[in-house]
Amino acid sequence: MFYIVLLTLLLPLLPLRLLWRSRKAPDYRKRMAERFGFRLPRPRAGGIWVHAVSVGETFAASTTIRELLRRQPDRSLTITSTTPTGSAQVTNLFGDSVSHCYAPYDWPLFVWLFLRRVRPDLLVVVETEIWPVTLLLCRGFGIDVVLANARLSEKSARGYRKVRWLIEPAIAKVWVAAQHQDDAQRLIALGANEARVRVTGSVKFDVVVDQALRDAAQAVSNAFAEANHQPVWIAASTHAGEETDVLAAHRALLAQYPRALLVLAPRHPDRCQEVAKEVLASGFTLAMRSAASSPAQAAENPADVLLVDTLGELMIFFGAAQLAFIGGSLVPVGGHNYLEPACWGLPILSGPHTHNFSNIAEQLAKVGALAQVRDAGEFASAVIGLCDSSEQRQQRGSAASKLLSENRGAGERLLALVEERLE
Repeated sequence: MFYIVLLTLLLPLLPLRLLWRSRKAPDYRKRMAERFGFRLPRPRAGGIWVHAVSVGETFAASTTIRELLRRQPDRSLTITSTTPTGSAQVTNLFGDSVSHCYAPYDWPLFVWLFLRRVRPDLLVVVETEIWPVTLLLCRGFGIDVVLANARLSEKSARGYRKVRWLIEPAIAKVWVAAQHQDDAQRLIALGANEARVRVTGSVKFDVVVDQALRDAAQAVSNAFAEANHQPVWIAASTHAGEETDVLAAHRALLAQYPRALLVLAPRHPDRCQEVAKEVLASGFTLAMRSAASSPAQAAENPADVLLVDTLGELMIFFGAAQLAFIGGSLVPVGGHNYLEPACWGLPILSGPHTHNFSNIAEQLAKVGALAQVRDAGEFASAVIGLCDSSEQRQQRGSAASKLLSENRGAGERLLALVEERLE
């Protein structure tokens, strides 16, 4: 009751929050009604609702979603997102094969309107978005819920424990497909029913690089070669406070490799102008991906830094690089998906803050595919060391590919649970 009262008091602020966020990301101003349960698509009743909050979750679940479309052709599939970037990713990956809208805010009327309109038989929540009203109303409507690819860091678990009285009834009847035994135990400790919890592994190991993606990456790689960019490295999903160290490492690399190129991809596109100013103020020449008609054309620019200010192309640039740094790890965000560069057999660098992907980071580090750096000096040395040694890059990249291959199968185990709940 306290939770609903608090949300009710905050209701007038929700549109204002969207408008505030739209100052840097104008798409937050669009389709606002969907978040309040209005102007929604109307798919066939008895379908599957998949909630993937943003870009990373959508991409991680892409192979599973495509398989659901193949195996359940008679069921509609509705994907909800929270962010405009996540919405764009759904469109890029699935086009008209699914229905899409923004997820409703977790308030009874909004969720009720959504459920009455979409009428799903099953909700699949990718990773761990625990919205009490949504989960409880789904139970009331007789809609099974699966927390798919569920992960819960110790840091997040500590936060949830403070409101266990709210979380426990919400997750007591959900089905959980956890990435790791540690995640499963933390969710059980919060109130999940142990009989409904399975450890299925991470579906991120099952992401497939299709031929179209390989062809696009090869075109970019060829363009890099024609522009005489050598070596090429990528710093992906960076956050405020990280670009300074990334640029310092690139400056040190340029001292030894004058034609080196840094592909820089901030986690949040609305930061790109701010990052561009920092790049230029640091004395580098800069190319913006959006200034070219395609990734390959952008790769022809002779600049020191290529700033990726577009959506849905990060995997292409991973495929054209020789090593990758994953952001959110030099600052205490917790890291991002280390398996995306592993898909391409790249050696991976990370900062020390990996708690959101601790199990995957530990596995990659154990086989030698991932190295952690703690400061700007270590960062520069690690980048230069990898660029100096093609043998070291090959060994680490091969270790990443092998680990990925050995851990596939989580998607199939998740699909088995989903299909159980649909029977």
